Amino acid sequence: MHAAFFLLLAASASRYVARHGTGEADGPLVLGLTLGLAALYAVGVAAWEPLRHAGRAGRIVWLVAVIAAWVVLVLIAPAYAWCAIPLGFVCLEVLPVAAIPAAAGVLVAAVIAGQVRIADPVEPSLFLGPLAFAAMTVAVVLELRRRGAAEAEARHRAGAAAERERLSREIHDTLAQNLTSVQLLLTAADRAWPLPGDEGPARTHVRMAEATVGDGLAEARRFVRALAPPRDLESGSLPDALRRLAARVSAEAGLDARVQVDGEPRPLPSAVEGALLRTAQGALANVRDHAAARTAVLTLGYHPDRVTLDVRDDGVGFDGPPSAAAGPGRGHGLPGLRARLAEVDGELIVESASGEGTAVAAVVPL
Repeated sequence: MHAAFFLLLAASASRYVARHGTGEADGPLVLGLTLGLAALYAVGVAAWEPLRHAGRAGRIVWLVAVIAAWVVLVLIAPAYAWCAIPLGFVCLEVLPVAAIPAAAGVLVAAVIAGQVRIADPVEPSLFLGPLAFAAMTVAVVLELRRRGAAEAEARHRAGAAAERERLSREIHDTLAQNLTSVQLLLTAADRAWPLPGDEGPARTHVRMAEATVGDGLAEARRFVRALAPPRDLESGSLPDALRRLAARVSAEAGLDARVQVDGEPRPLPSAVEGALLRTAQGALANVRDHAAARTAVLTLGYHPDRVTLDVRDDGVGFDGPPSAAAGPGRGHGLPGLRARLAEVDGELIVESASGEGTAVAAVVPL
């Protein structure tokens, strides 16, 4: 864009000289402004990177000065309107999004004013052409920015998922295995205690250590399960993984669990698929343990801007918030599911009424 600006500035000056020469009253002024604008723009190009690192304010001040000098030139010599094209792209690069419409308006207004001044007759195309070109340029650049931001976010989430998997392997291969070995040694020491009837402090400490190591091992395994991507997703799509989960729960708990898919299935980010599968696992665990339900229906919905997962059962249900549900442990794990969905910008909604079953809905925007 910088190179294009200098080329178009030279072309505009050449056009002006070819049409008007240098003998007109405005000739020296136009050429002087052209050289001044070129020098001012060159200063900004030379200091482009330092200004970038110093913050946005310095580049904005420079850009405002450049546009002001160019507007004066265009009003005197409309041939310089060509320079609006690279200036528009520089505005998109330098200015915050909120200021871009105002800058585009200034550029378009200057081009139109310059063209109207020399037009005979004045035609609608003098107004519509610059407006259409400016709108098209702004729309295309902003859309490219949006796509770039979306791709960057997708790469970030993929990197986060890979890091979670790496941490899961590290915990499993080192901490969990070491804790398992220590637990086995402590168990063997307790069983091989030289005095079977001795319940003194030393043996008590061994048993306490064994229990503590067992708690640590259970916690490490919980971390591994939370960090690692679900294994069911390694050998198929999300709908297939949900069907396998439903079949397994049906066989283990005597529950009629079914899966429905609404919309056309399509690949989703691994983090989103993992969060939805974990949600289904947690919701079905609650149905199995607390709902006294006969059936549970999992509905996976693919929508243009989001993906949803509903888990509905015909169990006893409850009134009030999940924490107020009857029976010990009802609602356990919901904070974890909400936190996992929040990592992919999703949310969890729980609805229930006594005697009317429970519905757990996960919604993840795409």
